[in-house]
Amino acid sequence: MKVINSLKSARKRHKDNRIVRRKGRVYVINKTNPRFKARQG
Repeated sequence: MKVINSLKSARKRHKDNRIVRRKGRVYVINKTNPRFKARQG
C-alpha cells in the first residue's frame, strides 16, 4: 500500500479505483486489481 499526498492522482491510475473513508483515513481500493491501494491521513 502506498501512502501518498494526492489521492486524486492515485484514483486516476485505474478505472475501478474507489475512494473510501475509514476511521478518519482515506483509502483507494480496487476490487479487480488489488495492486492499486493507497492511504492518506
